[in-house]
Amino acid sequence: MKKMFALVSLSLGITLVTPVFSASAQVRLPRRLPRSLPVPSQSQELSPQIPSKLETPPPALKPMDMDFECSPRHACLGWDSQLFWGRFGKTADRWSMVRSIDHSLRYLKTPTAARVYADYPIEGITLERVRRSLLRFRQLLLKSKTPTQLQDAVRREFEFYKSIGNDGQGTVKFTSYYEPIYEASRQRTSVYKYPLYRLPPDFAQWPQPHPKRLELEGKDGLLGDKSPLKGLELFWFRNRLDAYLIHIQGSAKLKLTDGTTTSVGYANGTQYPWTSIGKELLKDERITRKSASMPGILRHFKLNPEDMNEYLPRWERFIFFRDKGNTPAVGSIGVPVTADRSIATDKSIMPPGALAIINSSFPYPTKGGGLTYRRVSRFVLDQDTGSAIKGPGRVDYFAGRGKIAGDRAGVTGGPGTLYYLLLKK
Repeated sequence: MKKMFALVSLSLGITLVTPVFSASAQVRLPRRLPRSLPVPSQSQELSPQIPSKLETPPPALKPMDMDFECSPRHACLGWDSQLFWGRFGKTADRWSMVRSIDHSLRYLKTPTAARVYADYPIEGITLERVRRSLLRFRQLLLKSKTPTQLQDAVRREFEFYKSIGNDGQGTVKFTSYYEPIYEASRQRTSVYKYPLYRLPPDFAQWPQPHPKRLELEGKDGLLGDKSPLKGLELFWFRNRLDAYLIHIQGSAKLKLTDGTTTSVGYANGTQYPWTSIGKELLKDERITRKSASMPGILRHFKLNPEDMNEYLPRWERFIFFRDKGNTPAVGSIGVPVTADRSIATDKSIMPPGALAIINSSFPYPTKGGGLTYRRVSRFVLDQDTGSAIKGPGRVDYFAGRGKIAGDRAGVTGGPGTLYYLLLKK
């Protein structure tokens, strides 16, 4: 997500409520400077406005005195039926959750985790407390026979730390990401002609500002032999948008023309902010708010391929990749991410590897092949981050791998709440 950016969300578009696809924050392109700038007066030059003191931002998480009076129970925080018998087209995933917990426990044993938690800014949240909380929840998960039993045990034994959200009142914007599967070739052909690039060996010495996307791949993505990246091609794609989406996602599974499979993952990237192509299209009235979703944006580019030359370069950052072989998708803390059980947050303020509960509406497949939204409560592990996942009001939810996961991720976006769970004792 990560930066490691390993997996980043489908932030091409925006929803009606909030921008979707985070990879995910939206940064507008700078406006042009006026032809002439006003000259400051002498008094302005001699009397600069200096703030009297810097404001300290509030803690991102606050311990809460929870009111658990809620009915019906299945609509209450912490009632997670998918762990036990599955719902909404998803099978029970208790053992997937157990494995995800074990991944976080493995991370907490690393020197990296020790360094991070030694400086963690929120009082009461320590590496040891996070570790003990994971171990106890794992025991409760294996012991409980119903969602209600687990919900009751968590209420008794855990303290809830609520994210203050993007408004100070706990409102969190949820988006989703997934690991796509694309067809690709190890060699350039007349069909497979859009490349992903490996990291230049001298990238650390590149002067800043770095070259922009336009300079590295051209307006049409076919700069080829004229690109300063010539010779660093890793894989080739038949569709320019496929390669671009992998830049957004940060990783992908590849089905190669020689019959083999492999994965690519984030290696590094140039230093430019995220620009939402969906917002750019909407701003220029190339799409409507109704079509400002991932499927709508992809449909627009299919019908108007010439627009790719105009809009794709507006995200100036360029991502480099490495061949990972057949390895699972890995989050920013260095462990595999798990469908419906891993989230990405801002790791400068949120506790890595920790247990959390999310509550929001997510799309689920129907028997007819469509998607329907359900408001759900999910126990998750905080195992990833994203280049545009900034602040306490952003969460990216890992939907899994493949087309259905991509369909779900493409239309996920809306408000919800986020709580971290720490043992009371």
